[in-house]
Amino acid sequence: MPQVSNSLRDRAHRYFDSLLRRVQPGPDGVARVGARQIYIVPTRAGFMYGAVLLVMLLGSLNYQNNLGLLLTFFLTSVGLVAMHHAWFNLLGLAVQARGGSPVFAGERARFEVAVRAEGGRPRHDIRLRKQDETPAPVHVDTGDQTLVALAVPTEQRGWHRLTDVMVETRHPMGLFRAWTYVATEAKTLVFPTPAPQAPEPGHDAGDSARPHRTRYEGAEDYLGSRGYRPGDSIRHIDWKAYARERGLVVKQYGGEQGQEVWIDWARLNAPDPEIRLGLLTRQVLDVSASPTRFGLRLPGAVEGLSQGTSHTERCLTRLALFGHAQD
Repeated sequence: MPQVSNSLRDRAHRYFDSLLRRVQPGPDGVARVGARQIYIVPTRAGFMYGAVLLVMLLGSLNYQNNLGLLLTFFLTSVGLVAMHHAWFNLLGLAVQARGGSPVFAGERARFEVAVRAEGGRPRHDIRLRKQDETPAPVHVDTGDQTLVALAVPTEQRGWHRLTDVMVETRHPMGLFRAWTYVATEAKTLVFPTPAPQAPEPGHDAGDSARPHRTRYEGAEDYLGSRGYRPGDSIRHIDWKAYARERGLVVKQYGGEQGQEVWIDWARLNAPDPEIRLGLLTRQVLDVSASPTRFGLRLPGAVEGLSQGTSHTERCLTRLALFGHAQD
């Protein structure tokens, strides 16, 4: 029964969500809020304000107090003007979102939303909401633009799309809450979650005439130090640095600059493809921390031997989009 009720609740939520009007971006990628796309309801303070006005009206009518009636009607007009200004504060607002740098699954994807005040008037108390993320309200001067950062949780690899953003305001008196939904085309790439540790990648003897080593650590040339990771050899720990209370630091060594390794899908035996992708991600991160040239082999895709930050990002991108659409 709980599963049935949850299913009905989700279906009802999707149905009512489909009825909401969303501000669509124009050809320039900017969404401009129109008059029929703004929703408005009283806040808790607004309901209390209305209740007080009702009591004042009944009391003034009961005691035939003209001054009381005048004050009641005056405060009612103030509330109506506040409602109009709350609606007017969103009308014509220009919103544009863009994705941020790639993140790993489980981290929060970063989006940047630009809010611009068009129409010759400033905008006050503009709030953006997405799931549990609610940045501080912003003020936008006339013709100016303000950037608001949104951090959205991620669970799966691939493209994480910011389908829509709620933009709301409670200006000027907090009696009414006006809001609208802005559709966006922003997306951020999410890499697979790297495994805590992974087997050493191998090399193919026939791929190159250059010398190879099975391991890129433990050779003669000292390359520097890095933080300890689970699975590192105890022989490579810098115990002197540990004695100086610098924490666990691992010495890195390397041999010939012609060293090349292949990170290969077929060399791993994990039954779950997502677990295998996590292991490959860990291998890419580990190998990219050394001067080793490496390549990536996936079913139906190969990233050739190279090194550097851009090559690492290309490999991680192939892992993130493995089995997904490449758009």
